[in-house]
Amino acid sequence: MKVGFDISQIAHGGGVSTYTQNLARELSKDKTLEMRYFYSSLRKPYQGNLPNVKSFPIPPSVFEVVFNKVRVIPIESLIGGVDVFHSSDWTQPKTSAKKVTTYHDVIPLKFPQWSHPKIVEVHKKRLDLVENEIDMVIAVSETTKKDLLEVSKIPEEKVVVIYEGVGEEFKRKDEGEVEKFRAKYNLPKEFVLAIGGIGERKNIARIKESAKNYNLIITGENLPRLSDEEMPFLYSAAKVLFYSSLYEGFGLPILESMACGTPVITSNISVMPEITKGAALLVDPYDIEDMKLKLKTLVQDEDIREDMIGSGILRASDFRWDNCAAETKQVYEKVLKGI
Repeated sequence: MKVGFDISQIAHGGGVSTYTQNLARELSKDKTLEMRYFYSSLRKPYQGNLPNVKSFPIPPSVFEVVFNKVRVIPIESLIGGVDVFHSSDWTQPKTSAKKVTTYHDVIPLKFPQWSHPKIVEVHKKRLDLVENEIDMVIAVSETTKKDLLEVSKIPEEKVVVIYEGVGEEFKRKDEGEVEKFRAKYNLPKEFVLAIGGIGERKNIARIKESAKNYNLIITGENLPRLSDEEMPFLYSAAKVLFYSSLYEGFGLPILESMACGTPVITSNISVMPEITKGAALLVDPYDIEDMKLKLKTLVQDEDIREDMIGSGILRASDFRWDNCAAETKQVYEKVLKGI
């Protein structure tokens, strides 16, 4: 089976990049698949080791116009003939192959006030193409599937849920190595970790108010953006991950933190209860008093901490990238068979 896969999202970092890199790596291991990868970025040349990568030093904004609007260049003219093409969540190129795409979330469609108008416009246009052309949609959670069905005309039978995975590098790190990491970034012995982000969705203002009596470290604010290799050390160094987001499509940092043996406080809405399944303390992300109470509990109560650590490690082990790849391959096979 010849499969084309748009891996351009790798250039942008974040959860979608993590998904794309890990899924592409696992699919490339399958000898029954002939993978052909499409990558476009002007500022960040492809530097990975995937085979058969067709890389173009062109900004994705140009390909957004070419693939979503003009649509005169089929993807086959860039990567060769394929049986299945797996598109990113940004562009939907013209192709004669069977079409699969992944939806990580529907934030620009469900919460347009949290996105730039240009991003909302792009996602609305792409949704029209998906509704009219796509053979199968992969949603990364039941929550994303439910939300996608609410904002689109895609038939439910065309949407399948395939969970993301947790990389094997996410595990508790040796305390000596963690101490070196703390020293490198001048981190306190004990701190509460939050994952920063642009805009309201990450709920950073309420997290800051709730954690004002603790050492709060926020990635992207008082800590630079770390490499993927360093993130397990950051999770291992933290006392708690405070992740009371207002909406997520999946929430990889929750599982990555759990896998590193760091307990998690997260929201009781959106995908968070689905992903954690009782392995984290849940809060109302709009209720600062509830957030303060749960944070105090998880910092001070050793019995609850140990319970959350153990259940978190166990829950995180349910999410594997090889499983994600195997289920994705099954989708490719089904669309080729017309099932």
